[in-house]
Amino acid sequence: MNVLLGSVIALMSVGQLNSAPTQPLKAKPQPLFDGKTTKGWHTYLQPTATPAWEVVDGALQLNPQGAGQGDLVTDGEYENYELQLEWKISPGGNSGIIFGVHEDPSFKATYETGIEMQVLDNKAAEDNKKANHLAGSLYDMQAPAKDVAKPAGEWNKVKLRKQNGHLTFYLNGAKIVDVQMGSPEWQALLENSKFKTWKNFGAYPKGHIALQDHGHQVAFRAITIEQL
Repeated sequence: MNVLLGSVIALMSVGQLNSAPTQPLKAKPQPLFDGKTTKGWHTYLQPTATPAWEVVDGALQLNPQGAGQGDLVTDGEYENYELQLEWKISPGGNSGIIFGVHEDPSFKATYETGIEMQVLDNKAAEDNKKANHLAGSLYDMQAPAKDVAKPAGEWNKVKLRKQNGHLTFYLNGAKIVDVQMGSPEWQALLENSKFKTWKNFGAYPKGHIALQDHGHQVAFRAITIEQL
């Protein structure tokens, strides 16, 4: 009797283990840049990456004198994600990380549709006069909560999170921008920006991610994305 009872209990235990709910696997960050080539990227409105974008010491680097100037964009489109990367700007330099980009010949530039996290040499860049133009800002809309940018020539770490229109920017470990697209706060920021009459700005929930060519040497590395 005891042997039979033990067997029944054992079978019940196995059944409970087998019926236990499985936890969904968490998506892992995927590399967007292999550190060696421009695979997975192309120049805006071009089929491939133009020579102006080079791979130098494991980083995607813009050569301002190179042939085929233009923003570099991902081949893929993304909607909800966490993007991580590092950037380094040249003295006096200006660039940006532009996302939600709708690639279409009717839009001549990525920033006509995409939203920008600013990349800047805060000390020497010409465009350093407004707080919402400084490194890490939601460009021309929301200034970074604090200035944590490193000087020109040093690497800065970015975490950019976009989930159901909620934007959160981190720079060098500090949260510096937090806003919900479409909210009253967003609308107020938009009304006070250069984009207030741009009907296609921020209009596409899913889009490409772009690294901006603003005519200055800039480098990006360790680029990964985790889809949410």
